[in-house]
Amino acid sequence: MLPTIDLQAGFIKGLHEADSAYLFSRQYLARRGCFLWLCLTNREAERVAEDLCFFLSPSQKDRVVVIPGAETDPYRGLSPHPEILEKRAAALWRILPGFEGFVVTSLSSLVTRMPSPADFLNNCIRLEVGGFIPMSHLLTRLRQLGYVREDPVTELGEFSWRGGIVDVFSPSSELPVRIEFFGDEIESIRTFDPATQRSTGLVPQMDVVPMREWSVTERDISAWHDRAPDLWNEVRFADNLGEKLQFTENHELFNGFEYLFPLVVDNRYSLFDYLAQSSLSPAIVLPSPDRFRSEWKDLLEGFQRDYEDHHLVGDLVLPPERLFFSPEWLERELAGHSVYYINSLVDQDTETAPLDFHLERKYHGRVQELLADVNRWRGKGERIVFVLNSKGLAERLVDIFREYEIDVSFCEGDFEECTAASRVRRSVTITQGKLSEGFFSDSLGLHVLTQDNVFEESELRPAVRKPAQREVPSAFLSDFKDLKIGDYVVHVDHGLGIFRGLKQIGVSENLREFVELAYRDEAKLYVPIDRLDLIQKYSGAGEAAPTLDRLGGTSWEKTKSRVKSSMRELAEDLLKLYARREMAQGHAFPSDDSLAKEFDEAFEFEETPDQHGAIQDTKRDMESPRPMDRLVCGDVGYGKTEVGMRAAFKAVNDGKQVAVLAPTTVLAFQHYTTFRQRFQAFPVRIEMISRFRNRQEIQQVVKDTALGLVDILIGTHRLLSKDVKFRDLGLLVIDEEQRFGVGQKERLKQLKTKVDVLTLSATPIPRTLNLSLIGLRDLSIIETPPKDRLAIQTVVVKFSRNIIRSAIDLELKRKGQVLFLHNTIDTIYSIAAMVQEIVPEARVAVGHGQMRENQLEEVMLDYLNYKYDVLVSTTIIENGLDISRANTLIVNQADRFGLAQLYQLRGRVGRSNRRAYAYLLIPSEETLTSDARKRLAAIKEFSDLGAGFRIAALDLEIRGAGNLLGGEQHGHINAVGFDLYVKLLEQTIRELKGEPTVEEVQTTIDLGVDIQIPEHYIPDANLRLWLYKRLSSVRDEYAIKNLGEEVVDRFGKYPRAVSNLFEYAALRLYAQRLRILSLDRRHNKILIKFREDTPISPERLVQFMRSEPRLSLSPEGVLSLAVSPGRSSDVFQALREVMGEIAMLQ
Repeated sequence: MLPTIDLQAGFIKGLHEADSAYLFSRQYLARRGCFLWLCLTNREAERVAEDLCFFLSPSQKDRVVVIPGAETDPYRGLSPHPEILEKRAAALWRILPGFEGFVVTSLSSLVTRMPSPADFLNNCIRLEVGGFIPMSHLLTRLRQLGYVREDPVTELGEFSWRGGIVDVFSPSSELPVRIEFFGDEIESIRTFDPATQRSTGLVPQMDVVPMREWSVTERDISAWHDRAPDLWNEVRFADNLGEKLQFTENHELFNGFEYLFPLVVDNRYSLFDYLAQSSLSPAIVLPSPDRFRSEWKDLLEGFQRDYEDHHLVGDLVLPPERLFFSPEWLERELAGHSVYYINSLVDQDTETAPLDFHLERKYHGRVQELLADVNRWRGKGERIVFVLNSKGLAERLVDIFREYEIDVSFCEGDFEECTAASRVRRSVTITQGKLSEGFFSDSLGLHVLTQDNVFEESELRPAVRKPAQREVPSAFLSDFKDLKIGDYVVHVDHGLGIFRGLKQIGVSENLREFVELAYRDEAKLYVPIDRLDLIQKYSGAGEAAPTLDRLGGTSWEKTKSRVKSSMRELAEDLLKLYARREMAQGHAFPSDDSLAKEFDEAFEFEETPDQHGAIQDTKRDMESPRPMDRLVCGDVGYGKTEVGMRAAFKAVNDGKQVAVLAPTTVLAFQHYTTFRQRFQAFPVRIEMISRFRNRQEIQQVVKDTALGLVDILIGTHRLLSKDVKFRDLGLLVIDEEQRFGVGQKERLKQLKTKVDVLTLSATPIPRTLNLSLIGLRDLSIIETPPKDRLAIQTVVVKFSRNIIRSAIDLELKRKGQVLFLHNTIDTIYSIAAMVQEIVPEARVAVGHGQMRENQLEEVMLDYLNYKYDVLVSTTIIENGLDISRANTLIVNQADRFGLAQLYQLRGRVGRSNRRAYAYLLIPSEETLTSDARKRLAAIKEFSDLGAGFRIAALDLEIRGAGNLLGGEQHGHINAVGFDLYVKLLEQTIRELKGEPTVEEVQTTIDLGVDIQIPEHYIPDANLRLWLYKRLSSVRDEYAIKNLGEEVVDRFGKYPRAVSNLFEYAALRLYAQRLRILSLDRRHNKILIKFREDTPISPERLVQFMRSEPRLSLSPEGVLSLAVSPGRSSDVFQALREVMGEIAMLQ
């Protein structure tokens, strides 16, 4: 067992991040207690927490709590990001009352004034089965605690209610919970899966934790209304004050309220007051105290300057002393605690000897030097532990040591077990984990090395979680959740109309809900809610409003006929392409061998389900003799490149060459760097041809490629030149194919017929996406973001020099970079000059499309290499720039951009595990068009990661679907709407393929019973529409059963009218299979009318009727079933029995 070094409070020399975590984890294990660890930044706090968790046992990892700082400037009018607020609130809940372990926090968190710990605890709500709380009171409290109503509940901080059921997702629980009430009593509490909305288990109790430490009550809002006008009573504050008061009059909190409400809310408390609730006084760990104090001083001085600037121009702001503590306050607090000052420059005890801890050297792939040192340490009987991020890399290192006959073992236990194993056997122990740096101690005989010590230095990618499995998105097809009154819809039989809402028709015993549609000449159509499969939301390919059809006219049928006729020609072309692919003989790659598996396992993080699926799809395609043509689609930074690298390794491992094609030189250079880093441990030669290399180098690479000496060649369209020849090309990887020119695409077509092709795209062109949807091209979608990827905080603000300066200042303080987008070349240099004037210390560059190509590339590359802080650019930055350090985007005149364009631009920041900000600068809101307002509202709404498909769908609605399938199809999409167009295209292709096409029977059912979803059961009209649509679209009994269970789980036991609705759905399925046109109740009889092509044998039906007295047959061939005038359940039972018997007569 490793000895524990008894650390005494005071000044400690000679420690770094990881060894400090090691020593204090040992101290905690020996003595317990509470430690408050102070870091400069949130990022450092996360690193320290990871190091501490590594050295503690798995059961003790909950003994480490991180309280992040707000990471925002209080004078920018911005609230901290909700994710930060959630983490802070959850952490405060964990440490109250009393906590043993490590509380790790940052400078910005420590200096912030906070509300009373007692108030925070009082705002937490304990809910228990059998307990009593009025549901209305709970819903009010949830709003006050910062929860947002959203149905369904899928994210932290959301809640919803339906009848006697409340769903809530609190930071205190890993899963959201479903609380079922009986009156005011809590009858049950169940966790549920946010992806499926199905319950997963019962819990006896749960705590609802505030979503932010500030919980604002009605009393606080009243006090704010009384006091704010007194403080800001000058004319220059009038506009800003009026805007804020308007928010609070509507009981809404404005952006940045946290920095103004201390005017009325007591905020004299600090983190120390929260920790004081414990009987254990926390010991303080303060690394680099001199730098900590210096940064604190600089922070407050910066805030003071910002305060004065904003106050001068009429912004509502409070002085820094009302929001933050001073450095003097910290000295007073520290005086009452044991403090460990690590590596202080001002050492009050000059005789203190430094501890015997040192950073391990970095070998950067120099294996022989590493082996020599390892053997020397083993000879001295020292403990040797290697810590690697991924199991694959760990196993590769095990193989390397075994190859050189060094005793090595892989340890899955905690750090104590790893060191014990190494000491006993004088061997090397390798384990999987995350540690910031390697270190050694001669006195302890201990060496700890990380993968950064062994392999070449690289910025490690974050680990990712495995989320709940989700269904593959149905792209643009609407589920009616977002259908609004006034939207255009398409009825399959009647054409284009306008949705006017839901309408109830009938008497109490036979009440039905209908969808009301308006047509030309004010005609109305009422569609039964069990027939919503006939309606689709309209998405056209133009911006002009479409023309309504006339009910009963012939124009709609003529339109459909014209569209289908034109569509046949398109479909024939598509099928020829498909047939050529099917008939072509490509190379069938063998299954993965041990080396390929080693490459897979060397991936530094766990694959997400989406990514794993895309990799498996690609490998399966490559192992088939048919040439692969697969599109991998996913948001920027979600792991598409790794799919390409897995495919490339598979090809190279079978002796084939790989070409990787990128649309720009900078993107090609980035791929080159990524591929080299990923393949560094494997014998693969990777080269690049681009303008970054001289003519002689390019000629040599081209020559070597032709000889087969280059395994992977990366480049721009230069790869398509006639002089570039491959000895044995097996795979072509294309990044963003839609950005290549016509000539280049023709050359690509020639290449595609011979080799496997993998296309990667964050923004697939609609033609490609549509081909994928209808099965003519294989599609893999990656929707899951990396775990540490934080959602981008998006704010729409009026243009302001102060906002620009604050945003750039904050990013420069984080050692980050800023992208400033201004899309007018005429004024771009004056904008850059303004930025330079506002922030004189920033290094500013300009990039736009009219610069010479090599000049633009040079600017981009210099920015990539951190030679500039701010890049003022046109939309050229939309084209694939991947800079993890760029975490602030400022878009000038954001109202002029389309929604999809804004979404893509915003994706250029937030590529690391730092919080990213996107500022959309606009003129005053009064000058915006309604379309611009819609676009900006949507981009704010979908700030979540992976929302690309919904953003694209919204952009279709706002700007029109554009030239979706080529110019000749433009008008046809306008005529029938995108959804119906796709459906008709699928039908046409099936017909041309010769697949059997059976005309679907549209069975009408009227049994004289109440079928509807009552408002008291599901009050939200859109949710009712969603359920009606789903129920009318089910295709088998299992789906009906599944949906029924989901509805009961989410909304509670359903009433008779909803039960009848489910019965209708099941009967329709039965009837459609038997080709029944209608089931119509007339008094005590149900008339069953068959289509002529029914599979039922007339002879066998007549024979059956002789043994079934309830049945009779009219001369017209209508079957009549006698039913008793009793309950509706008896009617359904009788129908089920008879139809089951009839089904046997086929």
